[in-house]
Amino acid sequence: MKKISSMFSTLQEKLHRTKRSAFDPGALQTPAATPPPGRERSHMGQLFFEYLLVVSLRKRRNEDGYEPHITYQFPKREVMGRLQREEEEKCMKAAHLFCFPEGINWAPLTEYSSETFSFVLTEVDGSRRNGYCRRLLPGGSGARVPEAYCIISRVPCFGLFSKIFDEVEKRRQISKAMIYPFMQSLREAPLPAPGNTVKISSFIPEAGTEIISLTRPADSWLEHVDFRSLFRCLTDEEVLLVFAATVMERRIIFISEELSTLSQVLHAVAALLYPFVWQHTFISIVPTVLIDVCAAPTPYLLGVQKNMLELLTDHSDIGDEESLLPAKLREGLLTGLSARTRHATTDELNRLVSEAFLSVFIKSVGHFSEHVKRCGNGRQFQKKSFLKDVEHKSHLNFVKLFIQTQMFDLFIQEEEMQPNPNGFFHRKVSEYHERRKKEKTKAGWVRGVVV
Repeated sequence: MKKISSMFSTLQEKLHRTKRSAFDPGALQTPAATPPPGRERSHMGQLFFEYLLVVSLRKRRNEDGYEPHITYQFPKREVMGRLQREEEEKCMKAAHLFCFPEGINWAPLTEYSSETFSFVLTEVDGSRRNGYCRRLLPGGSGARVPEAYCIISRVPCFGLFSKIFDEVEKRRQISKAMIYPFMQSLREAPLPAPGNTVKISSFIPEAGTEIISLTRPADSWLEHVDFRSLFRCLTDEEVLLVFAATVMERRIIFISEELSTLSQVLHAVAALLYPFVWQHTFISIVPTVLIDVCAAPTPYLLGVQKNMLELLTDHSDIGDEESLLPAKLREGLLTGLSARTRHATTDELNRLVSEAFLSVFIKSVGHFSEHVKRCGNGRQFQKKSFLKDVEHKSHLNFVKLFIQTQMFDLFIQEEEMQPNPNGFFHRKVSEYHERRKKEKTKAGWVRGVVV
């Protein structure tokens, strides 16, 4: 896996300062793909996936280059009304656009390493579909162009679908006909709750019936994330700079040669914001036809392939990201990140990294719930008393900037609507305050003994 171009040592990694905005240039742009606990769609009755698409490249008539088209769809679309059919067709067109975002410039290949990546599609009503794609070279001999297997699902779980693609690719090497019984079994299986496992029976000639176990991670907001790619590409200090820029809702473009790297890194960056959710344009892989979105004056998180650099306008200015995070929060983050080990599992690494960044919000704005007061028939956030109650005055400037962001505003709006909030973040804040009380009590007792 090739490294993302270093953010502050190469031409085209960009961090731009912008004002708040609700920019939404179209249905291909989306907010962060990973909703936090308590906000995700229930797994009860939910399918593993909606469609499996096979997207192939075909020669353009009377023109150079190739264009993607869907050669197979499973299952076939059911009978539906005109408007619903039109929306489904838009989804399918967008899907094959993201499967081959490079555009028409392809040449037949004799070797091609398969790669897996993901993207997100936002519909008119704001609901999201996740696209998972594995690109590979079809069977045969001689030079040929890649094809893509794409799964459209409401479930945000990259690791789970990577394992499903392993099974798809294994069956494809035998016969395409072997793929569809497996996908039908998967479609009929109940989607497990986070932390649970479902077993799928699948028959393979000469191997017999196989039992495939598919497990969802226990931490639902991390099941679309693998932080390993992020830290493989950027140093800890660079990750902190990216985090600071993202928290302040600036414009960030990541550059990489590999689609898999782009999608994994962008989803990882979005996950660092938990319990807050990126509310602006989020495109993990920008297709050539959407490259103009990089010139937008509003916040975004974008992933652009390195071969498209010449299409970007210059955005070489650097902001004040190095000074945004207070020194104590920065030191705490670096200390927490230094505890990770080379042999940690994905789940262990994800938990360590997420808890390190979660501590930033716990220490800086974790007292927010004490300042959401009853007002008439509802609840209202008291900003002035909240700011006065910031525990460390060195955090005050950071907090003042952060509470102006759209992600904090939406978080507070949802908090005001909940009569008795008791989510994961609330519990972590309570644990932190309990520890602080015990530390203060112990310190007072020790001083009393000394006196």
